[in-house]
Amino acid sequence: MNIGEVLVKMYNRKASDLILKVDSPPLLRICGQLEPMEMAPVTDEDTKNLVNNLMTKEQQELFYQILDVDLAVNVPDLARFRVSIFKQRSHLGLVFRLIPARIPNMSELGLPEICREFAKKERGLVLVTGPACSGKSSTIAAMVDYINERQECHIITVEDPIEFLHTDKKSIVNQREVGKDTRSFSNAMKCLLREDPDVIVIGDMRDLEAIDFAIIAAETGHLVLSTLHTMDAVQTVDRIIDVFPQHAQRQIRLQLSSNLIGVISQLLLPSVDRSKMVLAPEIMVCTAAVRALIREAKTHQLANVIQTRAKEGMISLNTSLARLVRDNAIDRETAVASSPNSEELEEILKAKQ
Repeated sequence: MNIGEVLVKMYNRKASDLILKVDSPPLLRICGQLEPMEMAPVTDEDTKNLVNNLMTKEQQELFYQILDVDLAVNVPDLARFRVSIFKQRSHLGLVFRLIPARIPNMSELGLPEICREFAKKERGLVLVTGPACSGKSSTIAAMVDYINERQECHIITVEDPIEFLHTDKKSIVNQREVGKDTRSFSNAMKCLLREDPDVIVIGDMRDLEAIDFAIIAAETGHLVLSTLHTMDAVQTVDRIIDVFPQHAQRQIRLQLSSNLIGVISQLLLPSVDRSKMVLAPEIMVCTAAVRALIREAKTHQLANVIQTRAKEGMISLNTSLARLVRDNAIDRETAVASSPNSEELEEILKAKQ
C-alpha cells in the first residue's frame, strides 16, 4: 500500500479521518459517515511497514511498552496529520486525522463574536468542550492565532501531539510536545510557570492534576485555554468540581467561580448537502449570575441562565441549532437528533416561523 497516495485521496475527498485495519479496505470518514475506499484490504505487512516508517526508535520502544501512541506527521505539499497507533486482536491499527495546513480563523469556524472577547482577556480560564471530532483543537488554534496576531505576549502550549503549527507574529509561541519536548504533561506543568508565559494552552485537561494546574495558573495571572470531553457548560463545571475530593470541592467552587471566563461547548454536524461539517456552539459567559451559581453549588440552574441571557453573549445549543435550521445550514432531522431537549427546539422553530 502506498500511504502517500492514500493520504492524497483522503485530502482530495475532504475526509476528516482515515482508518486502517488489517483485512479491511481503508475507510474514510466524510461528513461523519464512514466510506470504504476502492482498494485492496490492508495487510499486516502494510501496517508494520507504516509503523516502522512513521515512528522513531524511541516512539517504537514506547509503543511496544504501552501499545498506544499518538503522533503527528507532516506530508510536504499536502497537509499535517495526527496519527493514532494501537493494537487490536494482535494486529496494528492506525487512524489518521487531517489537520488543515492553514489555521482557520474564528469566523470561518462559525464562532460567535463573544469568543474573540474571551481571547482578549489577560487572565482567567477559557474551556472548549465537546465530544471527540467536534473541532475543539481547531477552536483552540483559532483563538491562539487571534492572540498571536494582535498581542505582544509569550504563548506556551503543551500538546500530545502538536497539531496546528503556529509561527511567531506579534507574539512568541513555544509549542511543547509530550514525549519529544517534555517527558509528560505532569513534568511540563511543574515547570510552566517558571517559563514566563502570558498565555498557556493545555491540550486536554485529563485529570485532577491538570485541572488543578489550570485553575492555579489562571488565578496567578495567566490566560489559560484548554479542552474537556464534556457535552455542555453544566456538565463541564460539574466535572471539574467532582474530580476533587469532597472536602476540597467548596474551595474549588470558589476558585472556579473567580477565574472561569467562559465555556464554549460545540458539536460538528453535517450540512444539508453533506458537503461539510457545520459548527453548533453553546456559549456560557461567566457573568456575576453564573459565578454566584457556581459558588453556591447551583449548577443545575446554569442552563436556564444560558437560555435567557443572550444579550450578555450566551447562546444555548438549541438556539444555535434553530439558527442553523433557519439558515438552511443543517436539516431539521439532524438538529432534532442533536438537541439535548428536542421538544424545546421544536417550540423555538415554530415560534420563528
